[in-house]
Amino acid sequence: MSELIDHIDRQQARQHVALIDELSLEPGLSPDGFREAFRNHAGGVAVVTADAGRGPVALTATSVISVSATPPLLVFSASTLSSTTPTILESLSVVVHLLGAGQVDLARLCATSGADRFADTAAWTRLPTGEPHFVAAPVSIRGRIAATFTAGASTLVVVNATHAHHAPTGADARSDASGPLVYHNRTWHQLSELSQMVSGAQ
Repeated sequence: MSELIDHIDRQQARQHVALIDELSLEPGLSPDGFREAFRNHAGGVAVVTADAGRGPVALTATSVISVSATPPLLVFSASTLSSTTPTILESLSVVVHLLGAGQVDLARLCATSGADRFADTAAWTRLPTGEPHFVAAPVSIRGRIAATFTAGASTLVVVNATHAHHAPTGADARSDASGPLVYHNRTWHQLSELSQMVSGAQ
């Protein structure tokens, strides 16, 4: 009982505010027009997992961004239309898996409505802190949810990163499968040396 009370107290202490007063917004693009405008904008692909005590959940996200190194903070958005979102918002912590091209099947699985993301018990385990973790992800970041913000039909989730896990470098480290997975124009893509336009950080 004390653990449940502590869980509730920490949830109540977490900040949640409405980011935008929708009544103050000007008439904007139609939903279709907005989606069309963003269709040419590529995004990295991640899978977010959590467990609020009633079993693990996972969703695919292309909205993950790093916002600060000191303190280490990242942000992603979760749609109110997703059945996974309530569990994420009830959780104290999440794991954000940054996927490579070799995990495109995992990305598809966690983006499919009604699919059992955790049916393959060999594909995931639990971290010592209890969160579900897909073992194939090249990099996964465990963190505590620091704040949430309502923005339209989504919630922005701010995560304070506490641990990073790097998968062991295997034989495919030099293959295309090790390149980052990217989503662009409703299609999965992989980055490789062939996609590099200039050398170095310029």
